Amino acid sequence: MTQNELDLCFCTLAFGDTYRSLAKELAKDLEQYAPDVPFVLFTDKVSEFKAHKNVLAFGHRRRGVLLYHERRFAIAKALTMANSCMYLDADVRICAPVPRNIQWLPGLTARSCSSMNKHIRERLNKTDPPDPKAVKVVETYKKMAHKVGVDPEDDQIRFINEFLFVITKDSGREIEFLDLWGRLALYAELLGMHKHPTYAMGLAAVKTGLHIRHNVMEGLDFFDDRIEKVRIANGQSDPAAKQKYFETQQKVEQRYRSLPHKAIDKISRFFRHHYHTTRLKITTYVSDSNFYHH
Repeated sequence: MTQNELDLCFCTLAFGDTYRSLAKELAKDLEQYAPDVPFVLFTDKVSEFKAHKNVLAFGHRRRGVLLYHERRFAIAKALTMANSCMYLDADVRICAPVPRNIQWLPGLTARSCSSMNKHIRERLNKTDPPDPKAVKVVETYKKMAHKVGVDPEDDQIRFINEFLFVITKDSGREIEFLDLWGRLALYAELLGMHKHPTYAMGLAAVKTGLHIRHNVMEGLDFFDDRIEKVRIANGQSDPAAKQKYFETQQKVEQRYRSLPHKAIDKISRFFRHHYHTTRLKITTYVSDSNFYHH
């Protein structure tokens, strides 16, 4: 770590009204519970975050079709400022002071991860016969692996739950990792898989030698609605403990929109998808046709 480099910063991606609103709630949490740590945010409307003094907001134009892989740009920017960056999905909340005594080791530290082979088996065996969508995802994952010369059944490949993880500088491996993640992201999107960045991340980490480890991040009190519902169902959490976070998220995500607005949104999504798909095909032919199209 250089003399003027921060030890940690946070980062996320927030596009569209809903995720910008959720990111503002996260920004308030971080300002309260980690006031000295900057929050790097890539968004389509920088001006909306001017009131948040802890936020360093940057405009971003997507490279892929959808936005799931675009988080890598926020991570790359954060790593120019700090030795470690904690990525959080925009709908995550921080509920208590962030512990500063955790020693982040070089590489990627995931709050939740497991064996990729185990994940794939569970996904395919969830129904009998396997869900065609799951089969398509696994087929695409295997094509991605072969494209970069990785055995898709390598036991070292990890499935990362991408909602919360930390990347720490690792002698430049983190830069190689982000670059290969980006290439695999565009390749996957050309094959029609626009979501699930974990597959590109797992393959890129193995190929570049970036170590992935699991850490429960003891002391980090956070809220993620999907995880909290599982905790409640398993009797691991009091349903009332984080009710206010459920209510805030539901208020944002379920706010009233008129039928004309819904219709306009649907039409806009269709044309944006078509535009970004066409743009991606053209730009990848120009930049590296051999990798992306052969």
